[in-house]
Amino acid sequence: MKYNCLNSISKLGLERLTPAYESVADLKDAEVVFVRSAKMDELEVGAGLLSVARAGAGVNNIPHADYAKKGIVVFNTPGANANAVKELVIAMLLLASRDLLGGAKWVRDNSADENIGKTAEKAKKAFAGTEICGKTLGVVGLGAIGRLVVNAALGLGMKVTGYDPYLGVGAALALDPRVKVVGDLADLYSDSDFVTLHLPALPSTKGMVDAKAIAQMKQGAVLVNCARDLIVNEADVLAALEAGKLRKYVTDFATPGVAAHPGCLVLPHLGASTEEAEDNCAVMAVDETRNFVENGNIVNSVNYPAVSLGVAKAPGRIAVCHTGDSAVSAAVLAALGGAVAASASGVRGEVGYTLADLSAPATAAQVEAVKAVAGVIRARAVK
Repeated sequence: MKYNCLNSISKLGLERLTPAYESVADLKDAEVVFVRSAKMDELEVGAGLLSVARAGAGVNNIPHADYAKKGIVVFNTPGANANAVKELVIAMLLLASRDLLGGAKWVRDNSADENIGKTAEKAKKAFAGTEICGKTLGVVGLGAIGRLVVNAALGLGMKVTGYDPYLGVGAALALDPRVKVVGDLADLYSDSDFVTLHLPALPSTKGMVDAKAIAQMKQGAVLVNCARDLIVNEADVLAALEAGKLRKYVTDFATPGVAAHPGCLVLPHLGASTEEAEDNCAVMAVDETRNFVENGNIVNSVNYPAVSLGVAKAPGRIAVCHTGDSAVSAAVLAALGGAVAASASGVRGEVGYTLADLSAPATAAQVEAVKAVAGVIRARAVK
């Protein structure tokens, strides 16, 4: 199995690949790809590409919808970098409340002063701030990262209001009872001294923090964005800063509009930039890829349904990508006839996936019979 790393991937992950996996320099030769931030919509991939594993959560750099139509399964690593992002969010809350960066810059600028200790005592009032203890943090999105942020904020003495339209019953019950969960974003905005965003970049979330949303926030609120820059309407955020409606915009995404603005504190996308997060993401990406290649199982895909038959112990197994019609799955199984010992399938939007365990090793004739079924995008013999 030939693989290509479009970005530097932690050795801790790559060491989990067996000798059956061969690194190739040309992307067009790769059957599986590991990626972090490289924009794959600008790259040409080979016809033999089976999967792409993103060592991170966001996949806006991968044309996963188009890949689905080609039978290319795209994985991400949800939760693997959650703690790193959580810690950055807490740091951002503190940096927005205390002018630590300004104070540190003053010390550096005055480092030649032989009496800097005495001078500092007079200068420090210019860098006075506020405490976050007792303030209310609004957490928009209560997924893996959002829940960690909630717990950390509570531990620092903050009050927390949360919002997530897709929050399941189990996840809701797992939240600390001190969290005030609201069903309307307007209630969160009006309640919060700080608002932190933890949502994916989707058509439904693009630009959702706009002038209307900001108008619902407290006067002098701080907006923290470690999610995606596209979630906020940048022009509206800058206008709110100029008007004093927002006290500070703290973001992990540098753009020309915010980079030099005095009301913005901008970092160069450091959310997952820790050794631990890079290791965790690489390990998960490799494990997901191996499970797919060697067992046909799909776990944590962003463009195909989750389907698994566990470790491939049967004599044979065939994996099939097809259109999102359950009738196609039935036709695939029918094409295999009495050879099927067990099967599993699922549909996600316009595509589906079927796994079939066989009573004997899969043959080329069986794979060709499946490929001939109307609606099949790709079929391969796992074993």
